[in-house]
Parts: sequence; structure tokens; C-alpha cells
Amino acid sequence: MCRFFLWGDLVSETYKTVHQNAVAEFTEKRSRFIGAVAPVRDELQAQAFIAEIRRQHRDARHNVFAYRLRAGGVKRYSDDGEPQGTAGVPVLDVLEKADVQDAVIVVTRYFGGILLGGGGLVRAYSHTAHLALEAGKIVLMERQTLFRARVEYAFHGKLMKLLESFDAKVTKTDFAEDVTLEIVLPGEKATLLYEKVFDLSAGKVRLEKIGEKFAEK
Repeated sequence: MCRFFLWGDLVSETYKTVHQNAVAEFTEKRSRFIGAVAPVRDELQAQAFIAEIRRQHRDARHNVFAYRLRAGGVKRYSDDGEPQGTAGVPVLDVLEKADVQDAVIVVTRYFGGILLGGGGLVRAYSHTAHLALEAGKIVLMERQTLFRARVEYAFHGKLMKLLESFDAKVTKTDFAEDVTLEIVLPGEKATLLYEKVFDLSAGKVRLEKIGEKFAEK
């Protein structure tokens, strides 16, 4: 069987991020730690989220943050006045160990009057970051390919069965002189689906790639 690469080599790509904005907190020796997490696409969104948390907790002693972005492999953190290496780095370490990207965490601390020491701070900031990630729900994102197909009515039923076997989703259907469908499926299945449709229709139907997007797997 010939292999068709109409849109070039499509390599499956996935990454982990958080599903939603969320907040979690706990208290350690009267110090209140509040972790806020959000999915972000770029540094502007990350910085805007950090600024908003700082505005909400302007009376807090510290607003520590860390974020990781897929684009350019960007990662940033701030101890925000805590001893160097005891706050921002532990929060960033939580993101890295969980392999979470396109996400920002801000940990706010209201000082309770009792010093925690370096080790205590590391544990407190790490624990709060973990709680925030759990609340935000880590999800796996995958690259999906968007297609358009125009078929005769006689072929529509066969195509729908084939799409079902590929776990493809039909997002739009127009019934006119022919049937036009818009289809979404994981990128790694794109070339194989193209071949199957081409073979099943004896070369009469070809899939047209119209775009790509990332979505939760």
C-alpha cells in the first residue's frame, strides 16, 4: 500500500497542564499558605495572573510565584523576599517534577509570627504548590488535526463507521448536493485515516487538512 503524506509528517505531541484556575491552602505554625494556580499560554497571561493575586493579597508578607511555558522553554520564579532558594525554586520544582507546562502557581504567605527555618519553608511552599496542582487538576493535552471531507450520500454511512473506528469526532455536517463534514482526531492517526478513506472510496474522497489545535486527551 502506498503511504500518503498530504500535509507532511505529523508527529504526535502531548503535554501536561492544569485544567482550571484553582486555590488551595493550609496552615503551618500559624503561617497561612494559599496556593493559586492557572493555565496560561504566554508570559503576559502569567504576569497578569501574578499581578491579580498580588492585588488580592496586597497585605500578605510574601507572594511567591513560578511558571513554566512550552514556547521557548521559558521558566521563571521569585522568592519575593523569602530567603533565596526556599520559596520560588521549590514551587518551580513542583511544576517540573509533575512535568506541567503552560501553568503558573502563586503561593501567598501570611506570616504567623513563628520562623519556619529554611527547610520548613521549602516544605511549606512545596506542599502548597502540590495542593494547588491537585485542585487545578492536571490534564494531558494532545495535538489534534482538523479535516474537511466532501462525500456523496452513498458513501456517508461507510465514512461514519470508519471515523468511529478511529475515535474521530465530527464537529460539523452540511447536507447539500453532497455531504460535507468537519472532523477532528489525534494527529498521529491522520496519515492512516487519510489512507483508509482514500482506499475505501477508491480514490474518490480525500481529506483536506484545515488546521490543528490542542485539546484534552
